[in-house]
Amino acid sequence: MAHKILIVDDAAFMRMMIKDILSKNGFDVVGEAADGAQAIEKYRDTQPDLVTMDITMPEMDGITALKEIKKINPNAKIIMCSAMGQQAMVIDAIQAGAKDFIVKPFQADRVLEAINKALS
Repeated sequence: MAHKILIVDDAAFMRMMIKDILSKNGFDVVGEAADGAQAIEKYRDTQPDLVTMDITMPEMDGITALKEIKKINPNAKIIMCSAMGQQAMVIDAIQAGAKDFIVKPFQADRVLEAINKALS
């Protein structure tokens, strides 16, 4: 059975890019969200195996959303996506329970490596 993934990013083209990489590699993208508040709602609805989460978003940032999702499911697997130069935020995310992080712009193989590692 394909792993279910929720993609969270405020940029539609980033969601499309990630969805494309995942779909081509046998993952089931069960939902997309454009901000942290949507992410929490979609997480509850879809119960994904893994979430890819942007850090910087309107309404609610990825780190806040990560913490809220961890309250719903302490075993939630979340991989953070961040642009260069956000090291402090990445450290916060890992401390809050993120499994890994990928730096934008990312390579397909790095995305898959992080996801496969988090799911194994």
